[in-house]
Amino acid sequence: MTDIALMTEGTYPHSFGGVSVWCDQLVRGMVGYDYHVVALVGGGDQRVAWELPANVASVTAIPLWGNESGAGSIGRSARAVFAPLGHEFLGSLLDTSDTATSRFGAVLRRLFEYAQHENLSAALHTEDMVYVLTEIWRDRWPAGGRDAPTVHDALVSLQLLAHLTRPLAVRPVRAVVSHCVANGLAVLPALGARWAHDTPILLTEHGIYLRERYLGYRVGPYRWPAKAVLLGFFRHLCALGYREASQITPGNLYNQRWEERLGADHAIIRTVYNGVDPDHFPPVEAEPDVPTVSWAGRVDPIKDIETLLRAFALVRQRVPEARLRLFGGAAPGNGQRYLDRCQALAEQLGIGGAITFEGRVANIRDAYVAGHVVVLSSISEGFPYTVIEAMSCGRPCVATDVGGVAEAVAETGVVVPPRDPAAMADACVQLLEDPALRTRLGTAARARVLTYFTVDQAISTFGELYRALAGSGAVR
Repeated sequence: MTDIALMTEGTYPHSFGGVSVWCDQLVRGMVGYDYHVVALVGGGDQRVAWELPANVASVTAIPLWGNESGAGSIGRSARAVFAPLGHEFLGSLLDTSDTATSRFGAVLRRLFEYAQHENLSAALHTEDMVYVLTEIWRDRWPAGGRDAPTVHDALVSLQLLAHLTRPLAVRPVRAVVSHCVANGLAVLPALGARWAHDTPILLTEHGIYLRERYLGYRVGPYRWPAKAVLLGFFRHLCALGYREASQITPGNLYNQRWEERLGADHAIIRTVYNGVDPDHFPPVEAEPDVPTVSWAGRVDPIKDIETLLRAFALVRQRVPEARLRLFGGAAPGNGQRYLDRCQALAEQLGIGGAITFEGRVANIRDAYVAGHVVVLSSISEGFPYTVIEAMSCGRPCVATDVGGVAEAVAETGVVVPPRDPAAMADACVQLLEDPALRTRLGTAARARVLTYFTVDQAISTFGELYRALAGSGAVR
């Protein structure tokens, strides 16, 4: 057996969702490989949610939160060694020059070497670093402005950086390939293996990590000085991930265009679409008795269920008997708060009696069977399983034009702009009122999946890439 290190963040094997499905498919399909999963998780109390196949040889969970990262002490000599290193690290985060990524990469490697022997989190929590960051801000930020940095901003920034850099302290896994299932934080343990063992990195992006960080921090709870530091960290880390990868495999052409714009080398990019097993999602002949729209996914702000609810309120004005069924559990973190907000919005819109939030379903196919039409309302996606699984079932989709959705759906459904309730409602009503159109599009959707999006094609491609990288003996 050949060892592969699989790096994940907030997904497999501790959580459900599209990326976790992809990971499970990959691991089960690669029967000739032993996987060592390095999973970045929220806290130390998260349990493995998936039934792991026999070729998962180990799971190392790295909690980013809990057990306060600044706990512990740091000796005088270790503090002295860290002082110039910390200054360089914090300065690199706000560097926007052409050499910024190289500067960040060099200091990150030194941070890794430091963290292997000393308490990096405690070092970042010292008063020295608060002073350094406030001085760096003073040189770059207008004094007296409304968003002028404060000591509190420095404390918040350093605390968050201490959490985000925790993976640097973990001893690198020995494997022939480090396969990162996302850019960003999941790349940190892969970079450690790269520096320690010359392990080549295969980087798979299902969504554009940096874009989603910007979307998230747009409404985040931190003030702009802290956001500037954190987004600088993510920006440079993602650029470094692209630079250090030996192979990049976006899940769609949309992602590939973003990656190249963010600095990835076109020569090492190969698009590999997600795939489904058509036998697990056979075509459905029957339809519900009542006009029904169904949605499936994790309840999370990025899925923009609020736009779907507003669209459905418009649908009800034209199809009064219509129903909306939503399948999926709340995402870790703020998912439950978002679910509560969506349920409150449904009541405000006067459609609460026509909507059911049904939680996670044991067989996801049941979610697609439940509707005449399957809707995806996200503001950011990669190449979503909910779309191609619904297509395999012969259900037409109404989906927002994000990520690789348009590549998946093509002419077999209706693609609408994100955050546009009226366009989404028009598409749903059109399909609900036209059985012949639903049948024609559903048949074409199933045929498209069989041609382009089967799991066998994806597994075959990754087997080829593993063999090539393992045989190369070194990174670029």
